[in-house]
Amino acid sequence: MKNEAKFFKALADETRLRILALLLEGELCVCELIAALELPQSTVSRHLATLRNSGWVTDRRQGVWMYYRLNDGANPNVKRMKPLLEKWLWNLAEHSRAVEKLDTFQNEQKNLTC
Repeated sequence: MKNEAKFFKALADETRLRILALLLEGELCVCELIAALELPQSTVSRHLATLRNSGWVTDRRQGVWMYYRLNDGANPNVKRMKPLLEKWLWNLAEHSRAVEKLDTFQNEQKNLTC
């Protein structure tokens, strides 16, 4: 029962919900989350650690970059909750603004590397 409490307790924070909403779009680098949320790296990393420890997200390292995605492949609870998160979070104005900021950041990064 403690694992389930930890799993749902992770949803009790606005920043973590915003991170999950962005990760519904797919795997993202920490720098992309920072740009979309306009929060300091330490804040985003702390919330990502909570989401990882509660089973919501998984991470992978590629060089110096950390990438996060929903853990819906390995965690059946995430898979069951994903449609509910999509329904509740995708239509929020805060999510739309964050997606716009994410798109802007990603486009700027493409221009830098081309």
